[in-house]
This record gives sequence, C-alpha cells and structure tokens, in this order.
Amino acid sequence: MCFVFVCDEDERVVGRQAAPGVCPYCGGMVQAMDVQSQWRLCFVPLYFRTKRRFYCSICSRRLVTL
Repeated sequence: MCFVFVCDEDERVVGRQAAPGVCPYCGGMVQAMDVQSQWRLCFVPLYFRTKRRFYCSICSRRLVTL
C-alpha cells in the first residue's frame, strides 16, 4: 500500500503600496506588498493567509520589521 500526499503552497501578490521609511542598505524607497498564500493538499484548498511584506524598490531586498 502506498500513500502519496501532494502538498503545494501558492503565493500571489494582492496589492502593492509605498511604505514610510528608507532601505538601510541602499537608501531606496520601501514598498509594502500584501501577499496571499494558499496551502493545498491534492488540489483542495485548505488554508488562506494574507501577509504584509516589505521590500526595497531599488535593491529588492526583503526588509524585516522588529
């Protein structure tokens, strides 16, 4: 007997807007992106989550807020 579980995570950018502040590495503008992630098990959606991530518009680094 063999069980095969196919798990997948799909991420999609929902929105993008300017955020206050500057990048500490290059001094570029910071963008806030709303990313919706969806977990699927055998093509059946199980879990939806929307996260806000911050990126630099010049050097494209992901910035972490503390």
